[in-house]
Amino acid sequence: MIGSATLVLLIAAIRSRSDKTCRGIEIEVNGMRKGKWLLDRNDIINQLTSNGTEKIKGRVLQTFDLRRLEEKLEKHIWIKDAELFFDNNETLQVRLIERTPMARIFTTSGNSFYMDDEAKRLPLSDRLTLKLPVFTGYPYEKNSRIVDTTLVPGIINMSRFINADSFWTAQIAQIDITPAHNFELVPTVGNHIIEFGDGNKAAIKFNKLMTFYRQVISKAGINKYARINVQYDQQVIGIKKAITISKADSIQAVKNIREMIELTQKMQQAVADSSIVVNPQNPIADTANPGEANNLIIRENQTVKPTPKAKLPARN
Repeated sequence: MIGSATLVLLIAAIRSRSDKTCRGIEIEVNGMRKGKWLLDRNDIINQLTSNGTEKIKGRVLQTFDLRRLEEKLEKHIWIKDAELFFDNNETLQVRLIERTPMARIFTTSGNSFYMDDEAKRLPLSDRLTLKLPVFTGYPYEKNSRIVDTTLVPGIINMSRFINADSFWTAQIAQIDITPAHNFELVPTVGNHIIEFGDGNKAAIKFNKLMTFYRQVISKAGINKYARINVQYDQQVIGIKKAITISKADSIQAVKNIREMIELTQKMQQAVADSSIVVNPQNPIADTANPGEANNLIIRENQTVKPTPKAKLPARN
């Protein structure tokens, strides 16, 4: 008797609910930046109502195909996931997860778009201007379907680290992509270029750069170096500025530095009297020994003419 009564009440409740109509809609978006959506509420409503041809409020609940509406919403470029349901007040609850841009990309031809953590290309927004790491010289146009399996992960790794650190968010003005698909960072403060290499081990490279800033730049001055190279394991190479130097000499200087690094890696010993070993437990000291394997070796090399900052394409 109890089971029969429960079944009768359940059927009655279902019938009662099926006869009810929608009293309204509430939209909640996760992934917002400081309470602001990149999604527009009107765009969401238009997606649900087929641009106003279908109504929501006052419509019988039984006529809603919530799964179809979820799939329809997920086709929107800015929506990563959608979940729809009716609450006890017959209000349609719309729960959305918005795609979060990680970086702003400028192609070699000057076109621009956002890229999220899934390497999806997103259009620029007229509603908000986001402060994100800016990459220039991207070799593929925004409509290209090519996904570079080495370059794109590097962009995402670097962007994730920079976005999570307030200092680097403020200090890195832009990141130039070289023809070899390496990265060169242009700082906000200081007239130097940071040779980063590829995007692997981004956290380690930024930590080495921070050590260089704290223990060398803070004493020598922000404008002493033209280029800082952090792409090699356990080493930072600082190339001093000079007032005048020929282009050929500059190229030769870089070549000499790379040859010295390769020799250092093979011999596992210091090859220059100007080596400086930075030990986290000991301030900077001149030494002819490379120190322990886990020490960071900072080398100064012949001076070069300062490299001008690359001009950032105009932002739309």
